[in-house]
Amino acid sequence: MGKSSTPSRIRAAAFIVAAFAAGASAPAMAICEQPFLVPVAPTGMSVAISGESVSGIYPDLLRGVSAKSDCTFTFSVVPRARQEAMFEAGKSHLLMPAVRTPRRDQHGYFVPVIGTRATLMSVDSQRAPVRSIRELLARKELRVVLVRGFDYGNAYLDLVSQLSAQGRLLLEKDGAAVARVLDAGFADVTLMAPTVFASAIADDKRFAWMMPKLRIEPLEELPWGESGIYISKQTVSASDRAALQGLFASAVKSGAVYESLKRHYPPAVLAGGVRPR
Repeated sequence: MGKSSTPSRIRAAAFIVAAFAAGASAPAMAICEQPFLVPVAPTGMSVAISGESVSGIYPDLLRGVSAKSDCTFTFSVVPRARQEAMFEAGKSHLLMPAVRTPRRDQHGYFVPVIGTRATLMSVDSQRAPVRSIRELLARKELRVVLVRGFDYGNAYLDLVSQLSAQGRLLLEKDGAAVARVLDAGFADVTLMAPTVFASAIADDKRFAWMMPKLRIEPLEELPWGESGIYISKQTVSASDRAALQGLFASAVKSGAVYESLKRHYPPAVLAGGVRPR
């Protein structure tokens, strides 16, 4: 999306804030005791980074919350792996966007925003289909590149370990780096939410050729799950957690998040990895 995507991201931000403001009412007299530290990493349209500027669907959802309460959020830009580590260590207040997993449930309270799943993606239409993690592990000719720090549940983490043991795995810092690896021919497939990868290849005109060739393959062991916001169990008080849960639930109820996704992704990408709650 790059420079050409800036106006569309501004429109998306305005749409989300306006829809939340006009939608379901926030909890009466929502008061937060502290400002909230929110480390973020590039995640497609969900979180977009330009230098130190932070935009996208989730940051703008939080800005909509701020507009209807006295709760404030401070964003800091970090790699995805560090974002996860900070949350687990009690050095941040929120983790977003995040797929719900048992590991993350140990550290935070989850607020669902959308339905999502990770899928296998490539730009090779000639090879035989891959329908499961079992098949992917058996297809040792396929080199895999993933984003370091992504977590789509136990089956995904087990796959990462086994691919690493087979010597078939490359790890990169974000979706854009994954796109560069695939474009250079150093890997054959990746695995993440289709919206994340679609945004990464749209962000750079060098990768524009990938979008019409994008092949999306769901894997049996990676079912639909939920993506949303985690509130820290270590660093957020019970009263602040209750306020945030109510405010976030109101924002989600407005329907602005899914409507914004529909405006910015091809139908095939949405059908492959996103659905409303």
